Amino acid sequence: MLKWIDLPPVWLAAMIALAWAQATWLPLGLSFGGAWADFVGGLLVGGGLILMVLAVHEMRKARTTIIPHLEADKLVQSGIFSRSRNPIYLGDMLVLAGLILRLDAVLALPLVPVFLGILEKRFVIPEENRLRRKFRADFARYCQKTRRWI
Repeated sequence: MLKWIDLPPVWLAAMIALAWAQATWLPLGLSFGGAWADFVGGLLVGGGLILMVLAVHEMRKARTTIIPHLEADKLVQSGIFSRSRNPIYLGDMLVLAGLILRLDAVLALPLVPVFLGILEKRFVIPEENRLRRKFRADFARYCQKTRRWI
């Protein structure tokens, strides 16, 4: 059961809940400035969702899992994965940053690097280690030509 709770969308939801709580109960009169923050926040959320959809599409096309704790059947290097090794996690980060802007949760901005650290420690590094063991030279070449984030 704990394995299914420890998933990136659950961590993302928790970070969004913290940002919402800060914006609702502890705004301290701080603000990003209104319309521009809503616009940029919307762009970030939309861009993040697009990245996630593109990545899930590529993984489904390759018939491999999107669940972080499971063993991948294939090393996906096509589509959005030719630009980023972790487009879903990058999308998660963009969604969080965008919602922080939209919620006007100024004090919640440190959640973005905290969330990045959680993603790297709990998901990215273990996933890459599994891929490195399974796909060896192919994964090494992939890492040389494609950055982890952008």
